[in-house]
Amino acid sequence: MRAALYARVSTSAGQNPEMQLGELREYCHRRGWKIAGEYVDAGISGAKEHRRNLDRLLADCRKRLLDAVVLYRYDRFARSLRHLVNALEEFRALGIDFVSLHEGVDTSTPNGRLVFGIFATIAEFERELIRERVRSGVAAARARGKRIGRPKHDVDASRIAALRAQGLSWRKIAGEMGIGLGTVHRVAQNRSKNASTAIPVNA
Repeated sequence: MRAALYARVSTSAGQNPEMQLGELREYCHRRGWKIAGEYVDAGISGAKEHRRNLDRLLADCRKRLLDAVVLYRYDRFARSLRHLVNALEEFRALGIDFVSLHEGVDTSTPNGRLVFGIFATIAEFERELIRERVRSGVAAARARGKRIGRPKHDVDASRIAALRAQGLSWRKIAGEMGIGLGTVHRVAQNRSKNASTAIPVNA
């Protein structure tokens, strides 16, 4: 079993990751796991999503170089419950076990998998609350007469026709006018329906 140890301290002064690493090494020794690497982020806030050695750890997991990730506490690893659940979902998909020493969670055991399932349910509940708040906010804004979504822009259909007549492709016309390719096609098609002479829309 190839285990990766992860430790993090918020400030370089006054905190030593060796306290965490010592317990993690002892745990792996008791389990008979080989320590394949130690990944330490020092002087970095846990609120940061990207940390150099955490990113390196995740990259090694994706390369299937590790079988387990062992850490001291959740807050040393994840910046939020959602971040933790997403990471655990990825570990599960990769077949990598996850151990958080002081919370007593080990996804290689039935109890650990149960705790993870509870976390995933809470995270999904949190996501649903956020979606509901967004829907309520959109409904309230519409009730006040506020337009939702990207503002509509008037598109010069005659200019599209002129550029097309010059031999420009639809993609180049879109780039020239700073609008989407779909918008160019839609405006050209509408013009062809309403004008006596249709604009060919085949690219």
